[in-house]
Amino acid sequence: MSDKEIINLHPRIFYPLWKQSPRSIIISLFIFLYIVFSINYFNFSIEDLLKGFSKMKPILYSMINWNDFLSWNFNSILIGIIQTLAMAFLGTLAASIVSIPLGLMASRQVIRISFPRFIIRRFLDFIRGVDILIWALIFVRAFGLGPLSGVLAIFVADTGTLSKLYSEAADNSDNKQIEGLTSSGANKLSTLRFGLIPQVMPIFISQSLYFFESNSRSAVILGIVGAGGIGLQLSERMKAQYWDQAFFIIIIILIMVAVIDRSVSYTHLRAHET
Repeated sequence: MSDKEIINLHPRIFYPLWKQSPRSIIISLFIFLYIVFSINYFNFSIEDLLKGFSKMKPILYSMINWNDFLSWNFNSILIGIIQTLAMAFLGTLAASIVSIPLGLMASRQVIRISFPRFIIRRFLDFIRGVDILIWALIFVRAFGLGPLSGVLAIFVADTGTLSKLYSEAADNSDNKQIEGLTSSGANKLSTLRFGLIPQVMPIFISQSLYFFESNSRSAVILGIVGAGGIGLQLSERMKAQYWDQAFFIIIIILIMVAVIDRSVSYTHLRAHET
């Protein structure tokens, strides 16, 4: 679409501000005043920003100046990586399994009555509304420090989100297969098994794979709040100001995430090809 066609379709977009409607002027003025208020409230200034960058110089220098590299505790770093991958995998797997029945029950293709579906969806909204870090802090308080708290946090947080995505995939499925089975006399369970599940299962697997890749990053943050894994190793070294070892761990985390992302993308591509 050319510029002239865009102007002809939406001429008011290119009007000067003073020619806009009073509502647009008020909204623009409110946004501008809110930006000014936010800058003043947080005492933002270029001088403070430059001072902060100057304080980061010794930290950045310490990161690239690796001292006694061979004497570092690589065993704890390796164990942290294994724990982080296990947290992401187990949490995503458990959430995917539980989300299948929850997502189907939240779909209008399965539950025709609106009230039970409404209750299930509001329950999923509650789980999804609490951030994964909050769940991690709750489980760390309940179960103590360690990977178990991270697995439970990923499991609960992902259950709410995956169930919603699964239910939407079921809602958007093709009704022709379901109607064909229903008209041939198939019962409800057979209709779901042979009419709905084959349509949505590839979508379920694809979404779970992407969540596993995302959780491999989230598990690092969970470790910082005490849920174990490589995040805990990173947090301990940052507290001790071992910036060279912290930077090494950050590099390992980046490599880990890149490998997982590549593997998930390849698996997702192969699944669609087959």
